[in-house]
Amino acid sequence: MLDNKGFNLWADGYDKSVNVSEESNEYPFAGYKDVLNYIYNQVRERDYVNVLDIGFGTGVLTTQLYNAGCYISGIDFSSNMIDIAKKKMPNAMLINWDFSKGLPNEIKNNHFDYIISTYAIHHLTDKEKISFIKLLLSMLNDNGKILIGDVAFNTRVELEKSKEKYNQYWDNEEIYLVAEEIIQHLNDEYFCDYIKISHCAGVLTISNK
Repeated sequence: MLDNKGFNLWADGYDKSVNVSEESNEYPFAGYKDVLNYIYNQVRERDYVNVLDIGFGTGVLTTQLYNAGCYISGIDFSSNMIDIAKKKMPNAMLINWDFSKGLPNEIKNNHFDYIISTYAIHHLTDKEKISFIKLLLSMLNDNGKILIGDVAFNTRVELEKSKEKYNQYWDNEEIYLVAEEIIQHLNDEYFCDYIKISHCAGVLTISNK
């Protein structure tokens, strides 16, 4: 797993790296643009909303939401990526923070219409994912939603098939989302829905009942 120094070194070439994998429809970024488009369209169903982006990277998605009039807050642990994103979103609240440690004090008491995360939550264990999602749910406004887009699979069987196919390139240090397992832990208390975007990507939507 890359630490913040690794991400800092990768920041300048990050978007190009994603494009190569996405355009060839290969793991890990097959469906990347469609994941971002899906989340963008969900958020844009309402005007002038407050959005928190967990692990915003260079701001590929949040910049589009920012330009559309959304109020953007975000956390990312790469200072170099934050520098890139700040140039695109000068009035956004962008915080240097490792979300594996929870949430920074600057936003702990804030509430949001949408909390989004793309290609970031796989750095948490499955148990940590559940706890973190529950923490985020407590920060939603009425009718708010969490939208998580990532390397993801509907079932454990699908994940294992993909792992076997891409064994040579598979990152064993990243813990990819298995939708049915996450939903099993949340469905009694919250609304959950999973949309498959590609053979190795999807979007999980969670909201309060």
